Amino acid sequence: MPDMTASVIAYASHLLAGAVVFSGFFFVYLRLTPYDEFKLIREGNIAAALSLAGALLGFVLTIASSITHADGLVPFLFWAVMASVVQLIVFLVLTRLMPDYRLQIEHNNIAAGMLFGVSALAVGVINAACLS
Repeated sequence: MPDMTASVIAYASHLLAGAVVFSGFFFVYLRLTPYDEFKLIREGNIAAALSLAGALLGFVLTIASSITHADGLVPFLFWAVMASVVQLIVFLVLTRLMPDYRLQIEHNNIAAGMLFGVSALAVGVINAACLS
């Protein structure tokens, strides 16, 4: 049986780094949005859930692609940070295009939540493809 130590260490380091980067993005995204996603989601606000889910999925796609294609932990971390910057820029651009975004989400406008979520997901797919 081959020595799996190096593979296990690589797996664990990428998993831990991915979890840290994901948590960091999640924290920054929650602070950037002008409303409390968890409160709205607990109240059954589908628009908030769609917007947040799209942002997280879009970011995770890039993380997965980066883990697959980056040659080591440092390049992975670099691309993960770049992906988070791109996702946050997309959010900021969309909020400028829809200045009443906060009210739309707080009033559970599912179309607005879906627009933000799908936009983040689409950019995440493009971002992930750029790393392949």
